[in-house]
Amino acid sequence: MLSSGVGIVGGKVLIGQATGDIAQRNLLGEASKSDAEGGASLDGPIDMLLLGVDARERWAADDVRSDSIIILHIPASHDQAYLISIPRDTQAQIPAFSKSGYGGGTGKINSAFQAGAANGGGWEGGAQLMAQTIKRLTGISFDGAAIINFGGFKNVIDTLGTVRICVSQEVESLHMSYVDGKPMWNADAKKTGKPRTPVVHKKGCQEMEGWAALDYSRQRKTLRNGDYDRQQNQQQLIKAMAKKATDGGMLTNPAKMQQLIKAAGKAFVLDTGGTSIENFIYTMRGVTANELTMLKTNNGTFNSTGTGAEALSEETMAMFRAIKQDKLAEFVFANPQVISTRK
Repeated sequence: MLSSGVGIVGGKVLIGQATGDIAQRNLLGEASKSDAEGGASLDGPIDMLLLGVDARERWAADDVRSDSIIILHIPASHDQAYLISIPRDTQAQIPAFSKSGYGGGTGKINSAFQAGAANGGGWEGGAQLMAQTIKRLTGISFDGAAIINFGGFKNVIDTLGTVRICVSQEVESLHMSYVDGKPMWNADAKKTGKPRTPVVHKKGCQEMEGWAALDYSRQRKTLRNGDYDRQQNQQQLIKAMAKKATDGGMLTNPAKMQQLIKAAGKAFVLDTGGTSIENFIYTMRGVTANELTMLKTNNGTFNSTGTGAEALSEETMAMFRAIKQDKLAEFVFANPQVISTRK
């Protein structure tokens, strides 16, 4: 969607055909924009909630947390886009949620998805409770939302070929190893009984295949700034995918574009707030990967509450207020330190 500014062949008709199989659900519930905030209109600023889940087949569908929480903000000019991540360990007030029987409480924000998904709430309930929690925390309401299964991203990247990722610090994977030169999940690698070689992501810019890009974006515990470094790496991955789709001519080739969106459809659950997908995408056609700015929360490092959770700094809260007022460009100009240094 972010890459759609580079002339889409066939316009809305082709987009509608290509996106027809993407799963759509009500992911926002009470966190969608009210009529006073613009409602379903896309004429003003657009705020979208992106929730990344690392769901694997052996895990229960209602026992998944959303560790990747990203707000996509597009100002009313529709010619720029910003990615802002909310730390997974942010302490938050999670409201009661009748759909899953959750009574409300205080906890790390990534647990809101799990609380909403429990007892039959499903991913739809998880997203709704997360969106309501974020609205209570930041004041931001949303035009749309997407649940991104990071495992499904591999198919998107494989369709693109590779993506260019700049590794800022060498890191040994906690999740994958090589067996006979083939990358495998550690749990599967152990079952082979064969010697394992660690997957190590070397410092520097490189073209990564899907499995490697996703594995790098999953690393957290051994990075200097933990989840804050992972946030920037995941933002970098999204931007790299958008840039590759743009530069690779995917969007000017109808067959390739349909192939790409078909792969993406398996990785996404989407809510466009009652607006058709083609109108949603077409509204953002002026945004390209080059206009996608990655922003840091808490200056990209820990801001502990002393209880194992994280608190949002006053600077970060001011950034969220700027989003709500559609004055983020002015905020970033006055506070350039919030811009991520990732490529």
